[in-house]
Amino acid sequence: MAGSTPATIAFIGFGEVGQSFSRGLLAHGAAGIRAYDLLFGSGAGRRLEDAASQIGVTCGASPAEAGARASFVFSAVTADRAEAVAAEAARWLRPGQIFVDVNSAAPSTKQRAAKAVEASGADYVEAAVMAPVLKPGLKVPILAGGPKAQAAAEALNGLGMSLTPVSEVFGRASAMKLCRSIVIKGLEALMVDCAASCEAWDVKDPVFASLHATFPSIDFHALASDMRERVATHGVRRAAEMREAAEMLAAAGLAPGLASAVADAQQRGARRKGGA
Repeated sequence: MAGSTPATIAFIGFGEVGQSFSRGLLAHGAAGIRAYDLLFGSGAGRRLEDAASQIGVTCGASPAEAGARASFVFSAVTADRAEAVAAEAARWLRPGQIFVDVNSAAPSTKQRAAKAVEASGADYVEAAVMAPVLKPGLKVPILAGGPKAQAAAEALNGLGMSLTPVSEVFGRASAMKLCRSIVIKGLEALMVDCAASCEAWDVKDPVFASLHATFPSIDFHALASDMRERVATHGVRRAAEMREAAEMLAAAGLAPGLASAVADAQQRGARRKGGA
């Protein structure tokens, strides 16, 4: 079913990724997009349904209704839901469809998801999104893995995406993503705690000046502000990602404690809906 130009595309999960990708894919010639989100049909989901309507995306009443006839089915949920969504999709996916898992999950999670999807006869592509989606949108760099990674990249890049196949083995693309995330999300957590401690003791200026002397290319005031906002806005999702990183470390026989602590710090710093 998946050819050089997919006839239809589906998204399971219609948050920032689903909305941003949908805009770009339609602008680059995708024939049609359907979406399903767990919040559809609820008061909280009205904003997502309105966004879908404005973009030109049809809302499905279930994942199967959204994705059953799609050439490519994107799973864009949260890391803790990635495996369950793949297992559910395996009940209705058909040979010829390609399931693209863009969730930031552990290599072992992606391997289990791939096994479930492939049992349906459909194909699974592991996709590791390597930067925040908001600014680059459809052009965000994505590492792709699995036997169908090359074919998926050729088709989806023709619709404006930026997939780079890195391995036919499931798990490697996600390992590359999560190993990097240990540093990026860890730095965010460190800067948030450092800034908060500096403010509590009224020592931010001298501490940041000292840090700048050691790392002169970095504006620590700007970095602290930027990272605090990132954690406040995306901390819940980043916490889930770092728990997947902890699972990856544990599976390799390495200590997962640091990644788990970063997950806790990201969760603490997250801005809750309806408040700060």
